[in-house]
Amino acid sequence: MCGIVGYVGNAQAYPILIEGLRSLEYRGYDSAGVAIHQGNRLVIHKQAGRLNELAQALAQEDVSGTTAIGHTRWATHGKPSDRNAHPHSDCTGQIVAVHNGIIENYLALKEWLQEQGHIFNSETDTEVIPHLIEHFYHGDLLEAMRDVTRRLKGSYALAVLHRDHPDEIVAVRKDSPLVVGLADGQNFLASDIPAILEHTRAVYILNDGELVLLTAQNVKVFDEQGCEKVKEVFKVDWDPIMAQKNGYEDFMLKEIHEQPSAIRRTLGDHITADGRIKLDEVRLTPAAIKSLAKINVVACGTAYHAGLVGKSLLEKLVRIPVEADLASEFRYKDPVIGPDTLTIVISQSGETADTLAALRESRKLGSRVLAITNVVGSSVAREADDVIMTLAGPEIAVASTKAYMTQLVALYILTLFLAQERGTLAKERIRFLAEELRQLPETVEKALTTEPRIKELARDFQQCEDIFFIGRGLDFAVSLEGALKLKEISYIHAEAYAAGELKHGTLALIVKGVPVFALATQPELYEKMLSNIKEVKAREATVVAVVPTGDHGTAKSVDFVMHIPKTDPLLEPVLAVVPLQLFAYYAAKTRGCDVDKPRNLAKSVTVE
Repeated sequence: MCGIVGYVGNAQAYPILIEGLRSLEYRGYDSAGVAIHQGNRLVIHKQAGRLNELAQALAQEDVSGTTAIGHTRWATHGKPSDRNAHPHSDCTGQIVAVHNGIIENYLALKEWLQEQGHIFNSETDTEVIPHLIEHFYHGDLLEAMRDVTRRLKGSYALAVLHRDHPDEIVAVRKDSPLVVGLADGQNFLASDIPAILEHTRAVYILNDGELVLLTAQNVKVFDEQGCEKVKEVFKVDWDPIMAQKNGYEDFMLKEIHEQPSAIRRTLGDHITADGRIKLDEVRLTPAAIKSLAKINVVACGTAYHAGLVGKSLLEKLVRIPVEADLASEFRYKDPVIGPDTLTIVISQSGETADTLAALRESRKLGSRVLAITNVVGSSVAREADDVIMTLAGPEIAVASTKAYMTQLVALYILTLFLAQERGTLAKERIRFLAEELRQLPETVEKALTTEPRIKELARDFQQCEDIFFIGRGLDFAVSLEGALKLKEISYIHAEAYAAGELKHGTLALIVKGVPVFALATQPELYEKMLSNIKEVKAREATVVAVVPTGDHGTAKSVDFVMHIPKTDPLLEPVLAVVPLQLFAYYAAKTRGCDVDKPRNLAKSVTVE
């Protein structure tokens, strides 16, 4: 969440900043601003609202200058407003700062600074930073930044300009991502790689505690003690075209249709010609795999829903106890884990603050950590013991689709690999499931052919304010994801329930005409699920069933049927989510919602 872009070089900085910030709009924001070096002064322009509004307001302004920083803010401290927008300055106007993250001890710092005579103009935690730099600055901006960070508690990616250092940007990172883009005669700063991808593929990925000094000709990186470090250059290998709409009306729809190719990339060469699972990136020894006593799956939001599917698969096929936890709760529950526990953390961005904290807590307690993530070089990828990359490519829409799909695929690969190594599943069964997995890209393409019918269904339900999703077993995990997709982009109140729990309170909410999506893809639970469908039909609900092709019996008991291709029941969660994604998308479109940038949400949640 939030976006930072910085530039120092010989070109005009403002167009580069605006272009870079536009590429970060998917992260979510409610205000924007820039600070530009102009001669012997720093000029700040900022306001609440979309980036376009800032750009229009500055159309006739002097925005010249070759050193600048820009920011898009997602409100945490103080409502969205012009005065709370970044950049923020000190009392003198000589120092400006932009900040992603949260300064947890800002109130104590603010009170102390006010006692020293500093005057504050915003409600934000960020404003303490330029005032602290003002207090500790004695001619060396880098040293002042180091003094300040010693006093900050919380998470931050910071970028600072000083009037007396017209060709420098100083930045630092702790628990919030920050990268440096390298080019001849110019250098870039950003909170995410897409912001600078049009200009360079060579980047430094900053680690926690590292400070960086950027000039047009040089980039120097220092550790917390002030010692200069030699950084490895990371080469970005994805094309900017992957982050463009390619004729689709919205990124979300494009990303839904990219799921077959994303699955194909994630499968890679993990399935051998003879049907075995190869997972070279997991360096667990056979003895360590056999000695595992427990697995913890930890994630947030959509990734957590993928983790629930993974929990069921691992317990069913690997025969090992599995706990699935929300990362935001995990480290506060005093988890019981140790050297015989494998912790699986799942994060699309690899920077999710709660998931990263859970990773660190697990390692501290002696657990080996395996990460499933979409971003090479992210904090999660760097700090985990083993990493399975999902290879979904850049996902721009806030509501995750192809990243979720590839997380599922990674969990299937991992599950079959562990079952193979522990000998808990017959070789013939592994070969069969591996072949079904190999066919998933084509099977998902067939599932996408339901789009025209789902578009009509979404139009029928566009006035609904409550929609329920029910399922059993693996279907319940998919129901949770279907409900989340719908509520986060259409703003329709949606809830998912384990179908067997209906009679324990939820039936009180079922009245005439209320839509209920019923997932019935698991044969061993089919009769039970049919009984639950009849329970809601008896209360005059409008029922939409999601069933495999060939199921004709369910249609007699429901109002609408969404057919998905038939595969092994264990793989049906991959297919069942497709019509739910499409329904959420078209429900949001018919209601006039901003599908790619839903209100109040951010793509990468880098604060707790």
